Amino acid sequence: MSWSAETLGDVVDRDGGMIRTGPFGSQLHQSDYASEGIPVIMPKDISDGRVDPESVARVSEETAIRMKRHQLSAKTIVLPRRGEITKRAFIREEQAGWLCGTGCLQIVLEGNRLLPEFLYYYMEQQEVSRWLEQHAVGTTMLNLSATIVTELPVKYPAPVAQVRIVDILSSYDALIENNRRRMVLLEEAARQLYREWFVRLRFPGHEHTRITNGVPEGWEKGCVGDFYDTASGGTPSRTNPEYFTGEIPWVKTKELSNAFIIDAEEKITEEALVKSSAKLFPDRTVLVALYGATVGEVGILTLPAATNQACCAIFPKDVRSHFIHAFLFFRENKEKLVSLSAGAAQKNVSQQIIQAFEMTMPVKAIVETFIESLSPVFEQWLNLHRANAQLHSARDLLLPRLMSGEIAV
Repeated sequence: MSWSAETLGDVVDRDGGMIRTGPFGSQLHQSDYASEGIPVIMPKDISDGRVDPESVARVSEETAIRMKRHQLSAKTIVLPRRGEITKRAFIREEQAGWLCGTGCLQIVLEGNRLLPEFLYYYMEQQEVSRWLEQHAVGTTMLNLSATIVTELPVKYPAPVAQVRIVDILSSYDALIENNRRRMVLLEEAARQLYREWFVRLRFPGHEHTRITNGVPEGWEKGCVGDFYDTASGGTPSRTNPEYFTGEIPWVKTKELSNAFIIDAEEKITEEALVKSSAKLFPDRTVLVALYGATVGEVGILTLPAATNQACCAIFPKDVRSHFIHAFLFFRENKEKLVSLSAGAAQKNVSQQIIQAFEMTMPVKAIVETFIESLSPVFEQWLNLHRANAQLHSARDLLLPRLMSGEIAV
């Protein structure tokens, strides 16, 4: 099979597309944002190849009309032009008309020579990520420009072969997305039950329970430290690279995404564990992020693992304590916790703030019924996480072989 090789800019020129940066700060001001209106995609909104609709800021339709040249069409690729420049998102039909925001750029292809879907997968390769990082400018923060992106080398087969490659990879993505949506529904069901019982206080038997100062009879009002023990992790010295060649998962806050944690990006050795403040936390430990952009994010370990010092580990201390209760408590109270954070350059909370955070613990019978109701939900949620991890792994092995032509299609 014959493959063409040229720069992305040359393909775009011949294909009738464009590469365009989003508006500069002088064109889109903080005062232009509104609680409702047209979504504006920023780098923070791009994750796992998609746009998170819950995090996007919005502008009025009047502002969107003024910024019409930055409106996005379906099948456009959006990527950050500063910071995490190797991320990208594929704009779906329902997102057409959204705006490419400050800090992003868009790639539009007509698909006559190079399919936008194919380019989306092509840009996932490690060699493309390395090229972007090597050609970006800036020392404290990497920056891309439309000019740099036009120089990106691309290799592609005939459109009919591109379609077959896209079909193979997108079949994996469809399964992953279907599982992701099911996970969202499962988590929402769990959070709704938590709110119903422990926030709205419509728990079983509430009709016959006296409530005084907002606390049902028999429930104990205190703080997190009364019902849960806490600990933080540590970072082995980076001056000894051997410490990071082991088999012990070492979790960082960026890996906390309000879900189960089934593996870690980095692994450390037993020696690293002994010679640092890192600790091995057991399966079903709840982690809460203490620092930076992820402050307040939560995760549940599904295997023994260590963490860095920016993670606070939460362990049951009381007979009524349980990881499901702790996870849902911190999910529900994230905004309150973040409001207690300090720091001008970087928000952070301390282990002491978490320990002192107000918590009301229900009577043992109510907690046990609650956990019994949700245990199958969390088990199903975990199984879907594991299924997606396997799908991601298979897809990641297949992608470079398809993109190199090693596997004929």
